[in-house]
Amino acid sequence: MYSPDEQRRLFSLSKELLFSPQADLFSEPSAERAEDLRQVLLYHEWRYYVQNDPVISDFEYDQLYKQLEAIERQFPDLISSDSPTQRVGKDLVENAAQVQHLTPMLSLDNSYDAEDLQDFDESVKKLCKLDADTDIEYCVEPKYDGGTIVLVYENDRLVRAATRGNGYVGDEITANMRTLRTVPLKAAFSQKGITKVELRGEALIRKDIFEKINAARQEAGETVFANPRNAATGGLRMKDPKEAAERSLEAFIYQLGYAVDANGADVLGKFNSHDESIHLLESLSFKTPLAKTGVQQHLPATKTCKNIREVIEFCQAWQDYRDEYPYELDGMVVKVNSLELQEKCGFTSHHPRWAIAFKFKARQATTRLRDVEFQVGKTGAVTPVAKLEPVPLAGVTVQNVSLHNEEFIRSKDIRIGDQVLVERAGDVIPYIVKSLTELRTGAEKPVEYPKNCPVCQSVLVKPDDEAVWRCENAGCEAQVMARMIFHTSKAAMDIEGMGESTIERFYKLGWLHTIADIYRLDYDQIAKLEGFGEKSAANLMAAVEKAKQNPIQRLLHSLSIHHLGQKAGKLLAAEVNHVLDLKDWDLERYQLIKDVGPVLARNVFNFFQNEQNLELLRTMESLGVNMHQTAEDKKAELNADGPLFGKTILFTGTLSQMTREEAEKTATAAGASIASGVSKHLSILVVGEKAGSKLKKAQALGTVEIWNEQEFIEKTT
Repeated sequence: MYSPDEQRRLFSLSKELLFSPQADLFSEPSAERAEDLRQVLLYHEWRYYVQNDPVISDFEYDQLYKQLEAIERQFPDLISSDSPTQRVGKDLVENAAQVQHLTPMLSLDNSYDAEDLQDFDESVKKLCKLDADTDIEYCVEPKYDGGTIVLVYENDRLVRAATRGNGYVGDEITANMRTLRTVPLKAAFSQKGITKVELRGEALIRKDIFEKINAARQEAGETVFANPRNAATGGLRMKDPKEAAERSLEAFIYQLGYAVDANGADVLGKFNSHDESIHLLESLSFKTPLAKTGVQQHLPATKTCKNIREVIEFCQAWQDYRDEYPYELDGMVVKVNSLELQEKCGFTSHHPRWAIAFKFKARQATTRLRDVEFQVGKTGAVTPVAKLEPVPLAGVTVQNVSLHNEEFIRSKDIRIGDQVLVERAGDVIPYIVKSLTELRTGAEKPVEYPKNCPVCQSVLVKPDDEAVWRCENAGCEAQVMARMIFHTSKAAMDIEGMGESTIERFYKLGWLHTIADIYRLDYDQIAKLEGFGEKSAANLMAAVEKAKQNPIQRLLHSLSIHHLGQKAGKLLAAEVNHVLDLKDWDLERYQLIKDVGPVLARNVFNFFQNEQNLELLRTMESLGVNMHQTAEDKKAELNADGPLFGKTILFTGTLSQMTREEAEKTATAAGASIASGVSKHLSILVVGEKAGSKLKKAQALGTVEIWNEQEFIEKTT
């Protein structure tokens, strides 16, 4: 669970990563940027899959994801076990009953134009070792914007339904799915020699029904749903099946993911193509992408295309037709039709290589720019924010849009009073595309970038290597507040209960002036405040005391030194015995550390040459905040950079190149922990000669990576 303060920080960080200069992703801040990208991607997965309330577009997420992929590809040692590139998305709900899928359900890679689709086609041909002029047959289907479902039938009867979850495990929703009239309770799979089958699909609410549901909720004084997707995904998890039925959900089934006969033998191999399997599902009374929608359609919902040229034409035609379709779509899915070629293409850890999503263009609207306000962040960066006349756009009302920096405003010639074109890229994040200069009346005013800080009135400066103006007054109230809020956040010192509203309250009471004051609060006074009491005050004191013992890499990260992220904090912490050792370093000493470049080096050097900052740290130490790096912390940090950090590993069978003890020591040095047996928590099983039951159990789980001894050696040396 992310606190509101943490969510605000991560959303802001997302914008910085998306719009900050990134001509060379492989320059000095690569390690820090990778860590920041991991944080924001995990947060946005949570918003999308768990909360069903995304705050950035699919397109924006993909750009962040591709940045991280590019950095990790260039610097494999930066890959961590918690990287979104190392697993699929997650939508598990806490405390819900969970079930394991019969086969992993991966995400889809995305494309946005004809060039992306052509690149996909070339990639498929290379994977299948086909000539460049060979035509590949593709199936193209709607990409439904609802809630993903997984259905299991055994002996012709529906026995289980689940959400997608993390791709391997999902929340059980069988009772709710049984209320859907588009989900057969019995289907004659046995006539096709199939005893057990797993189907994949999407739960949707038709647009006109969604409007009626919202109208009824509004009349009843209830909160209306933002869009059909939110209503559908919420309906999947209703505790009362009757309430789920009231959402009028429908299920479209688009994939036959697993099928075996009575002996457990695979039956999928009997099908030649994806298209053939979809027609089977239709013949068994499932609602598939082939189904008629009840309205006059000028285009078929699906098409088997002879080549990528037909795919491009069909996708572009549907992009123009999407609003006529009775269900929400956010794109089309392109799949290699031949199951034999699908097998040759294979999978990455994130997506099948034989399928791709073509995402539709963002929706747009026009509105008037009423004003521009300027906000000051923890590093003094001054960010302009457009205040718009509220405009409904793709299911939400947009009225605040970041303008990023002065160059953005100047390049688009944005003026107060302008009619502006606003889009929500991927139907989520608002963005000003341009000013409609042809609609100007002459009353519009240029945006005057302030010369002074809007909070403390200090003169703003613009560093030569940055696109932002900054307030350099470290005592600026906005910065002081922002630094304290960040210092206590989960990513930094992780002081539970010390959120933004609490810090603002204590600041106004005069109890907080610097971050050192956080560690000398009067808890007797706090207990007397309205909304606190003795228990809350005691809990806060315990959280503060716990934070004092944090390892110094957390402390370094919490100081709001520009460009010093979690990864850089670890790198610096590993080089010192005490935080204040850094005051004796020169610039060259910083740059001897891999991934610490000149900009970060200068920022940290300047911080530790400032006597006020040193005095702040001394005060914090006198209040009990840990400033020492222990040998155990150093060892842990070294292991944290290992290629197997965060993984659990187990060895089975006889190893030929090392003893079992040597192998376990190698794995531990690479950051892994040694498991006691095969379970769903096991990451890797290394198999030697004469492997027995452990191998069979790991294969049955389907979630365990299985390596031979040589693979283990190559990945740990």
